[in-house]
Amino acid sequence: MAGECARRVPVTIAGAGLAGSLLACLLAQRGYAVQVLERRGDPRRSAGTAGRSINLALAERGRYALRQAGLEEQVMEIALPMRGRQVHPLGRPSEFHAYGLSDSEAIWSLQRARLNGLLLDAAERAGAQLRFDAAVADIDFASRRITLEQGGEALDYELLVGADGADSAVRKALGRQVDLGQACQYQEHGYKELEIPAAEAGGFRLNSDALHIWPRGGHMCIALPNIDGSFTATLFLHLQSDQPDTPNFAALGKAADAQRWFAEAFPELYALMPNFANDYDTHPVGMLGTLSLKQWHAHGNVVLLGDAAHPMVPFHGQGMNCALEDAVALTRHLVQGASLPDALAAYQAECQPNAGAIQAMALENYTEMSQRVSSAEFALERQLSSWLEQRYPERFVSRYRMVTFSRMPYLIAFERGKLQSDLLRQATQGRRSFEEIDLTWVAEHLRERIPQMPAAFNPTA
Repeated sequence: MAGECARRVPVTIAGAGLAGSLLACLLAQRGYAVQVLERRGDPRRSAGTAGRSINLALAERGRYALRQAGLEEQVMEIALPMRGRQVHPLGRPSEFHAYGLSDSEAIWSLQRARLNGLLLDAAERAGAQLRFDAAVADIDFASRRITLEQGGEALDYELLVGADGADSAVRKALGRQVDLGQACQYQEHGYKELEIPAAEAGGFRLNSDALHIWPRGGHMCIALPNIDGSFTATLFLHLQSDQPDTPNFAALGKAADAQRWFAEAFPELYALMPNFANDYDTHPVGMLGTLSLKQWHAHGNVVLLGDAAHPMVPFHGQGMNCALEDAVALTRHLVQGASLPDALAAYQAECQPNAGAIQAMALENYTEMSQRVSSAEFALERQLSSWLEQRYPERFVSRYRMVTFSRMPYLIAFERGKLQSDLLRQATQGRRSFEEIDLTWVAEHLRERIPQMPAAFNPTA
């Protein structure tokens, strides 16, 4: 197998989620024989079994990946633009914080089930074989054989891709034989999905071109628009706490108690949720965590992709975008690779450092969204950041724009972002207004400490 040509090998993909279905489409379009095994029923016909999740935010990286499969235009028809954050502090008027320098810089709200169905249709049209209710029970890596839960059916594989999510059966089986260098960090917060229905006369109850945030320090709510006029809202809250003044899912219990607390903490939002009690009691609490691996591939013919390789918290809206980038990169290395082991190693070398960087940035972004976004210090830093972007675009681009509106490697954006953040905080420390900032000092230290942007950088503005 070590000499197997990566350009000819049949591919078995475990997982028909977003990354797995895009990979199946890309490979089938390029002439690969592709079989996809999905543990659930077909989500296009059994939406009730697909579970619930935070709405997706499509950025330039994801759009580029969709373009490689010829699907961008079709996906954009079911997406809604979000051009900034609408921040709703308690007891104060809401504020709109634009994401970019112009209206062309937007992220796009998508419902997971709609996108997944579209990708599955495309993979099927390209010639991929899709099998549902085909959960992986066991893998014999020596004989390259998968055993399915249903009926104990055995399937041989030549290249196995684990794209089966954060609870990956492929990763678990591989980890029993190979030291993957796994490190897991669970969050003390969980999440629960709620809904803001469309207005009775149709249309949206909130501004539809924004991602709405209700920051409350140790907890928050967000809401993303859907094309039917509704919003998918998500409550992020401690799972449990020994502190009596810390709201948490365990202490709130059922909707009868949670309803009273929610109405006080989020009065404006609660007024828009006539079905709060039913949503709260019927929608489960989701867990959040970050998992990193030192090894994404093994045996020269098994590799992990997307959340199976690098689950992350959702606070930068990049989990899907990163996973779709994985699919494009793995496809490219398979097509170009002289041997399968070399292709898998090259894929990991390219994607693993960037996955680690966006995992770290996603963790950092929770503090920004839940606490700093409504503070005076953050507002002043944003004002200075905007001034620098417009005055020195060849040297200063906000980390959010680098991550969201370009395909700059996450690791480069992360490292540049740290330098820029240090500069912003030093320049604004002890200042109460933009007029008090020493802009001459800022310009001098910008040139000394922050290198020019890479020549290939090309934001979508």
